[in-house]
Amino acid sequence: MNIDKIYQKTINKWGEEAQYDQTVEECAELIAALKHFKRGKASSQTVIDELADVTLMLGQLRWMFGAERIEAAVEKKLEKLNALLESSD
Repeated sequence: MNIDKIYQKTINKWGEEAQYDQTVEECAELIAALKHFKRGKASSQTVIDELADVTLMLGQLRWMFGAERIEAAVEKKLEKLNALLESSD
């Protein structure tokens, strides 16, 4: 399976704006699933399924915005987190 081709087909079919909206929707569903799980009203499988949806959408956004740019931003965030953790020891 070529994920790049799948992402390109998705953009071709629905467009970028629709994928931004879909990402927001999937994140909201994950939030709801986590809240329900916390209260014992949803199974871990429900959370896993929603995580899978969000993971796919994040992969698509990563593809759309550029993996290299995102990796650079993640590295900066990790450095900041590490500094925060070290200062609290």
